[in-house]
Amino acid sequence: MKRLFGAIINYIFNEVVTHVPCHALRKLYLRAFNKNIHKSSVILMHSKIPNFWNLEIGSNSIINQYCHIDCRHYRVIIKTNVDIGPFSRIWTLGHNPNNELHALYGGDVLIEDHVWIASGVTILPSVKLLRGAVVGASSVVHKSVGEKEIVAGNPARHIKMRDNNLNYNINYKPLLD
Repeated sequence: MKRLFGAIINYIFNEVVTHVPCHALRKLYLRAFNKNIHKSSVILMHSKIPNFWNLEIGSNSIINQYCHIDCRHYRVIIKTNVDIGPFSRIWTLGHNPNNELHALYGGDVLIEDHVWIASGVTILPSVKLLRGAVVGASSVVHKSVGEKEIVAGNPARHIKMRDNNLNYNINYKPLLD
């Protein structure tokens, strides 16, 4: 019965609520089922978040439209002032290519304060993006990224270090989604 209820809630959230063009209604629904999403954070339209109760979002963070955040078996923890670009994907579960039984592997994904993830980025299981990290557009991140490190590419590689005091607050004010 618990699984059925979870499946129904997932369907309602992923197929109905994230397509509602009213930011306030989406936020109301999210907060009703997950108190770990800060009231100042924003999830834009058409995002998919299976098992969204395994998601934690700190203050002033934004998940742009058409993102997929996989919380099926592990947690995704997004701290404060994080900007996740549109069409990005965060995976907590995958398959081990060296296992003869195609076994699953996975782990939590941690995204610390002031991380900027550009559009179309793929983040794989067990990755940590430390404070102030930046991931360039269309990158694939398969290992953890250091504090204030800028990475890009497939696979994501070090480009340079970020020169920023990280004193800003993201203050998204929705006009229309």
